[in-house]
Amino acid sequence: MPLVLLKHALGFARPQRQIPASRELKPSYDVVIVGGGGHGLAAAYYLAKDWGITNVAVLEKGWLGGGNTARNTAIVRSNYITPEGVRFYKESMELFETLSQELDFNVMYTKRGHLTLAHTDAAMRTMRWRAEVNKHLGVASEIVGADEVARIEPKLNMSRQVRWPILGALHHPVGATARHDAVAWGYARRAAERGVEIHQETEVTGFDVEGDRITAVQTTRGRVACGQVLQAVAGMSSKVAGMAGVKLPIRTIPLQACVSQPLKPFLDSIIVSGSLHCYIWQSQRGECVMGGAVDPYPLQAPRSTLDFKEGLMAHMLELFPYLADVPLMRQWAGMADMTPDFSPVMGKTSLENHYIDAGWGTWGFKATPVCGKRMAECVATQKVPDILQAFRFDRFKSFDQVGEAGAASVGT
Repeated sequence: MPLVLLKHALGFARPQRQIPASRELKPSYDVVIVGGGGHGLAAAYYLAKDWGITNVAVLEKGWLGGGNTARNTAIVRSNYITPEGVRFYKESMELFETLSQELDFNVMYTKRGHLTLAHTDAAMRTMRWRAEVNKHLGVASEIVGADEVARIEPKLNMSRQVRWPILGALHHPVGATARHDAVAWGYARRAAERGVEIHQETEVTGFDVEGDRITAVQTTRGRVACGQVLQAVAGMSSKVAGMAGVKLPIRTIPLQACVSQPLKPFLDSIIVSGSLHCYIWQSQRGECVMGGAVDPYPLQAPRSTLDFKEGLMAHMLELFPYLADVPLMRQWAGMADMTPDFSPVMGKTSLENHYIDAGWGTWGFKATPVCGKRMAECVATQKVPDILQAFRFDRFKSFDQVGEAGAASVGT
């Protein structure tokens, strides 16, 4: 038995705070980060670590990682379809691979392999396209036939006597999962050690704008002056940006997921079907983590519905019919910010010192490390890094879009 567990069992160990207790807000900060989820906390960490900027306040209206960070399904991949998206998520996966060591905090990063199923000839053509783009940019992806899919995941229903038979798949062997709350807390802990202030239960209620700059942030705990503002608030992006007079090309839609009761291990890979709009993987505890497409209408509320469960289970049982009698244990929803081209919005807005990290749709968690690192660079240097240029705020004015709908799978 590890010594620390023995100490806890005997009552000798005293729990330590992961981050310092909140104190009074200072009159001003060099950088105010609105949003205490994974992206905001990662940006705070890299601002302190890479750029020596520690006069930073992270403002979170609830608790750390309690928004979309706690409501995703923890999948990490880089097998996208546009060169811009593949490069971006490739860097994120590289950061994820060493994140536990860097933060000295176990984020439970686990390589599983990722299969995006193809049920039609058109889907197979798309998978070939994606595989070639991926390989050209150094990302492990290959097209596999039905026999290889059956070999990789023998529990899949490979029958041809179904509505959507499996013809093949895009195999992404480095596809992985990570513990979402561990990522947030790891970044929070190390950022706090470097001097970043993290204020929970501190809601932003408005901004003081003079000319083309934000001069102060209004909160439920008072007003703080600021040099720069980074906004990373997921489903509340349009509302928060609107307080500063910035209109975003975003609509917010609920995204639901659920887990089954724990089962003996039977599934190694992450399975995704764009045609069926569903995905599934099995957690370390044996739960089947399942999700589907975003809801068909905008709504700024994280509520779950019976309609979602019925539709998702019908498709899931086509892939795994023997799960019919397995009870669901939990269901939840997040709020997905969807842009017209299914790609994020990052960098400066129309205000000189206002930076945006939004539009993540169904793929925000997997971008946490690279987004934090590159947005910190953007704020510190006041220049948009090359890797973020394609996702700039003003691209919609020039119709220079990054169309990722083909690789969003369940997000369409």
